[in-house]
Amino acid sequence: MRNQVLIALTAVLIQFSCSTTGEIDYTKYVNPFVGTGENHGHTYPGAVVPYGMVQLSPDTRTVGWDASPGYHYSDSSILGFSHTHLSGTGIGDYGDVLFMPVIGNPGIVKGDEQNPDTGFRSRFSKSSEEASPGYYRVFLDDYDIDVELTTTTRTGFHRYTYPENSNKGLIIDLEHTIHNHRNLEAVIRVINDYEIEGLKRTSGWAKDQRVYFRAVFSEKLEAVLYIDNEKVSGATEVSGRNVKAKLSFADPQSNVITAKVAISAVDYEGADKNLRAEAKGKTFDQVREESRKKWNKQLSKIKVESDSEFDLRVFYTNLYRASLAPHIYNDVDGRYRGQDLEVHHSDKPYYTVFSLWDTYRALHPLLTIIDPEFNQDLIRVLLKKYEEGGILPMWDLASNYTGTMIGSHAVSVIADAYMKGDRNFDAELALEAMIHAVTYDTITPIIYDGTASHANLMPRAKLYLEKYGFVPADLEHSSVSQGLEFAFNFWCIARMAEEMGKHDIAAEFYEKSQSYHHYFDHETGFMRGKNLDGSWDEPFDPRYSAHWASPYVEGNAWQWNWYVPHDIPGMINLHGNIDQFGDKMDSLFTVSSELVGESASSDITGLIGQYAHGNEPSHHIIYLFNYAERPWRTQELVDRTRNEFYTDQSDGYPGNEDVGQMSAWYIFNAMGFYPVCPGSNNYAIGKPNFDKLEIPMGDKTFTVIAKNRSEENKFVQAVYLDGEKVTEPHITHDDITSGKTLTFEMGTEKTIFWK
Repeated sequence: MRNQVLIALTAVLIQFSCSTTGEIDYTKYVNPFVGTGENHGHTYPGAVVPYGMVQLSPDTRTVGWDASPGYHYSDSSILGFSHTHLSGTGIGDYGDVLFMPVIGNPGIVKGDEQNPDTGFRSRFSKSSEEASPGYYRVFLDDYDIDVELTTTTRTGFHRYTYPENSNKGLIIDLEHTIHNHRNLEAVIRVINDYEIEGLKRTSGWAKDQRVYFRAVFSEKLEAVLYIDNEKVSGATEVSGRNVKAKLSFADPQSNVITAKVAISAVDYEGADKNLRAEAKGKTFDQVREESRKKWNKQLSKIKVESDSEFDLRVFYTNLYRASLAPHIYNDVDGRYRGQDLEVHHSDKPYYTVFSLWDTYRALHPLLTIIDPEFNQDLIRVLLKKYEEGGILPMWDLASNYTGTMIGSHAVSVIADAYMKGDRNFDAELALEAMIHAVTYDTITPIIYDGTASHANLMPRAKLYLEKYGFVPADLEHSSVSQGLEFAFNFWCIARMAEEMGKHDIAAEFYEKSQSYHHYFDHETGFMRGKNLDGSWDEPFDPRYSAHWASPYVEGNAWQWNWYVPHDIPGMINLHGNIDQFGDKMDSLFTVSSELVGESASSDITGLIGQYAHGNEPSHHIIYLFNYAERPWRTQELVDRTRNEFYTDQSDGYPGNEDVGQMSAWYIFNAMGFYPVCPGSNNYAIGKPNFDKLEIPMGDKTFTVIAKNRSEENKFVQAVYLDGEKVTEPHITHDDITSGKTLTFEMGTEKTIFWK
């Protein structure tokens, strides 16, 4: 208890000193526990800096869907603290280089969840957990140890406060992985009395991932090494697939031990250089304050005024979550492991963890507003990956092609930036890579990490689109979803090619982008699977879902019926006219939420009728009411979605947070607009959640003002840009970057505000 009081007092003093500097401390509004509990947000609460290589966080479980981030808020015991984690994913990986401080002599294997005494594991109380951007703390009840964590970009800092006069120890476990992936190789090596290094190489979602580490401790250590949980007497180095170390610290003068642990994907030297460059001479408290300042700078990219502490917490927590990935992947000396899994060097930053099927929709468009230079850095990295591996990635993890999800949305990210004038990359190379990404190619050498990824990176859907003009349901799974997403990709290519003056290419891909017509069944009014002979896939129920075993990916016909963001007028015409389209849209939100099918996708969550906010294909749908001239429905549903599915607690998301996308949706919708069609340069108008919001842009500031906003004044009456009335249901990217003031007049009437 005494240790807990001391740590808490230290935290209060540090917080007070920050508040006296005069800066606005946006970090106080962030709750890193949001999304860690029920509703499958799959987030972690640990310490990280913006886009950091190290995500130092507690691991409470490793098995099951909700173990994807390694932590779940409902758990009551901790296995240890590992240095890499994924935020919001539906698949688990990482959990590398687990450290667990202990006292006494616990077993070298993990303790049972119901009986931690069977090995190393400790119970903890939720009241002892504390987290803020760049900092995490917990009290381990079974060992009476206070644990504090903070990070630089590539180095994790641990501070353990042990009981006085105790047998201080630490277990390093390289067998530990999230989702129990296969270890290919592991090494632990004692360098001297204060330093240890090692390697962990695994095959999981990323088929070949390497993490080298270098750790330096504040106190002299003694190490006992283990292979396959058997002690190797006198060894200073061990290697195998299951290697561990048990450290002891004998100095009776101190009960506080710090550890600085740097990682690298390149080699031991890289980890050592990262450690020296980022940690040498720095104390834990210095790094914690530096981390807080980095986060405050990141969060200040959008300045919000509100009397509601709740709204501020939800907004800035979502901006925090939208700033975790991609992760920096190069060492301080510029070396990195590229998409061919070879070591390269660059003077520019290199990144990994691109969840592109999710993040092209809102996260990357958000970056084009608040950090366009960073977004162009990411595009240059995607093009490097194309050169190194042979194809643009779909879901890049540890520089591995995972082939996860559908379409090719590096294409969408590149086109969106280019059309907005963010062109600090090789456009000719980009267009080449984009066309190749949607072409069925069995000739160009491509680095694959396995046959499954081969099939996913080069799906036969590409061949069928070239051969038949559509994806037949009887020849390819997920035919409707793949066909619709590739149609959007084709349109993105056409837009960029046209802007570059390549009119033949533009004409070809504009024509291909109309392929979505093949899937619409006028009789039922839904996008449906069509067989090669032109017949419809039977039986048909728009509520039916079979995850990846039907024509629809992670959804059903209700949810995929609206995915034609690049040709909304054409989609409306398929339904007849604006009124018929609006009525069908209304039915989406009012029909029963019942799903049909024994294998219905677990990703269908956050339901309003059959609208599923918990999965990304639905994220643009609410704004389609603008195009049906029913903008008040957009405004009502934006409100309802924000209020029902986003909180400031552990249940804060309606499904996987998805590496920043779910958060970016909220940020846009709190600002009052949304990028329905990335690459169009338009943002559909919604409803702001704040009286005033500012985005600094160098010597300009984009401002959003909501007049007369209240519980009663729920609807937009009129919208103005610099005092001139908006006469369309959208604003443009130039309106934002030129620093205009967007003013909403709110009231009680349901109006078509642009008329």
